[in-house]
Amino acid sequence: MKHTLLAYLMLFLLSPVAYAAVDINTASQAELESLNGIGPAKAQAIIEYRKKNGGFKSVDELEQVPGIGQATLGNLKKDVSVGAKKAAASESAKTDKIADKKK
Repeated sequence: MKHTLLAYLMLFLLSPVAYAAVDINTASQAELESLNGIGPAKAQAIIEYRKKNGGFKSVDELEQVPGIGQATLGNLKKDVSVGAKKAAASESAKTDKIADKKK
């Protein structure tokens, strides 16, 4: 029995899902609070910024959130991500702007 439990525990710990980065564009308040250095106030500030600005285009944009400076951002970078859909939409918008300027 102990060996079975140990095997399941090792499987879970080695699973890529266990180390998945938190998507700052979709994370709940609780998910944001699970991040090192993010408490209730900063988590709420991230959510408010996300609502006001239509989501994050990059992880570095977190520095624009009140209460998050370079040190906090440096600690968070390995634990957070910006969803692929938002990143793709951002790149598409950049391409559209460039095309409009050329016209």
